[in-house]
Amino acid sequence: MSLWQRSLKRLQGMPFAERLVEKAGYAYAFNKTYRFRLNSLKGFLSLFLVGTVLSVALAACSGGTGSNSSTEPPNANASPVAATKDNVELTLVSFAVTKAAHEAIIPRFVEQWKKDHNQTVVFKQSYGGSGSQTRAVIDGLEADVVHLALSGDTSKIEKAGLIQPGWEKEVPNNGIVSKTVAALVTRSGNPKGIKTWEDLGKSGVKLITADPKTSGIARWNFLALWNSVIKTGGNEAKATEFVTNVYNNVPILTKDAREATDTFVKQGQGDALINYENEIILAQQKGQKIDYVVPDVNISIDNPIAVVDKNVDKHGTREVAEGFVKYLYTPEAQQEFVKFGFRPVDETLAQTKEVTDKFHKVKTLGTVADFGGWEAIDKKFFADGGLFDKIQAQKKR
Repeated sequence: MSLWQRSLKRLQGMPFAERLVEKAGYAYAFNKTYRFRLNSLKGFLSLFLVGTVLSVALAACSGGTGSNSSTEPPNANASPVAATKDNVELTLVSFAVTKAAHEAIIPRFVEQWKKDHNQTVVFKQSYGGSGSQTRAVIDGLEADVVHLALSGDTSKIEKAGLIQPGWEKEVPNNGIVSKTVAALVTRSGNPKGIKTWEDLGKSGVKLITADPKTSGIARWNFLALWNSVIKTGGNEAKATEFVTNVYNNVPILTKDAREATDTFVKQGQGDALINYENEIILAQQKGQKIDYVVPDVNISIDNPIAVVDKNVDKHGTREVAEGFVKYLYTPEAQQEFVKFGFRPVDETLAQTKEVTDKFHKVKTLGTVADFGGWEAIDKKFFADGGLFDKIQAQKKR
């Protein structure tokens, strides 16, 4: 017997009988023929007690709030609250190296949205390793939009029930909004003569890279190394041997791309650093002198964007979140990505002289699809007990 039923039973001494009001599948009621005499203290107290019990019961059956009696699924009727406010807050969760680009793009979007909708958008932003950001969103960081280093991370959020299947079909280019390639940074003058992927496996070369367990770029780095063997005629045994040799030359695995850069540049560790090409271009724009090479055999590093359905429906921010995602594909936004070293996904922009002059031409470009997609890649290389774990275990022996 529930609390409210027990409370009503205690009032059986009062002449009220069967109940007939239904809400959310529960019944409560009172006998309409019962007349409280408000001119008596006893009548007043009786009315007060009945009203209190019914209020508690109603609240209990509506989940404790007493304000939502809908039996529809949570996402069936998204909150419209943001559409009616002068200001709306949007939370963007992204991987570390997009920060500079987003900080240039966001004010442009805010200005455009204000002009078109007479509404001010206030952004909360979070940046970090793509793997760590993915786990944070799954664990409760209420992102409205996620821009991550690889589609595999977005798929994990989808599998957690936060993003609806088919997200990549709702925007252009299968959800890929920015892309780059891998580059090798060396010490000034390149004293170790590092020019190709093969050089990273040589004895005496120390490489700095991030940890594939926490960083999206680290997974791309691993895949670029593997791809460099497969695309030049090597088999999986050769690729495994080469990648093992390279990681034996890694003295420290950092948590994300930014930390890897700091370890190499600020702390002076290592002879070479694998990093995003866009990170190197950005550093050069800030006045840093960097020696680097973009290998002719490379991997297309594709970064997806997605609206987090469960959160935007909860926050009432779907319209503005979808508007922001669509804006990132506009020529204006893509031009900003280019300024900060990302290769454009807009093919018309990619053919302009500005872009072709800015970026090194890659002769052989591998893709995730070449290796079966991220689910197959993760299972083979990065899952617990996968090839990367085996390499690390071998290093400890």
